[in-house]
Amino acid sequence: MRGRCYGKLDVGLSDAGGRECEGLVAALAGEPLAAVVSSPALRAVETASPIAAAHGLDVDVRDGLRELDFGELEGRAYDEIAASLPDLYARWMTDPTSVRFPGGEGYEDMRRRVHATVEACRRAYDGRLVAAVTHGGVVRAVVAGVLEMPRERIFRLAVDHASVTVVEWVAGEPTVRELNRPLRSARDAAPSDQV
Repeated sequence: MRGRCYGKLDVGLSDAGGRECEGLVAALAGEPLAAVVSSPALRAVETASPIAAAHGLDVDVRDGLRELDFGELEGRAYDEIAASLPDLYARWMTDPTSVRFPGGEGYEDMRRRVHATVEACRRAYDGRLVAAVTHGGVVRAVVAGVLEMPRERIFRLAVDHASVTVVEWVAGEPTVRELNRPLRSARDAAPSDQV
């Protein structure tokens, strides 16, 4: 799917994604998870399910954790969008958080729903450890909100596939403990490796 616009487009994990998921399961095996929440996207649920199963939990699917809805652009190649909608594409490339996608969302729409969902999860799980399986745009929105970053700077935050970002709330105050920690697949990790 590289080179294509996909947010709500429901694609499953690739073989490489499945291997990365194994690494996440192994990395989180010793954590006392109270819950595993997930975006409804197939790729997220396929990642969340083995993590939840390893902890004897069900996946709590939250619609608010879905990726940005690109509307009419879903599934289209970037080159095709650049050719057919050059003004929109140029604005998207220079000021991405200002764009509202035709039939879809803009960054501010996503930010509001993500914030509401994170707050709902915080209330539901009241200080317990929760793994949230979601998307790069969602992680950026959460971290940017916690850090009170201007929206135009969110792409300064690297968020790779199968990475771990940790945000902790203490007495209602959030702290970013880790950002974009990469994981190797379980198959690639030697038994003595620290994760």
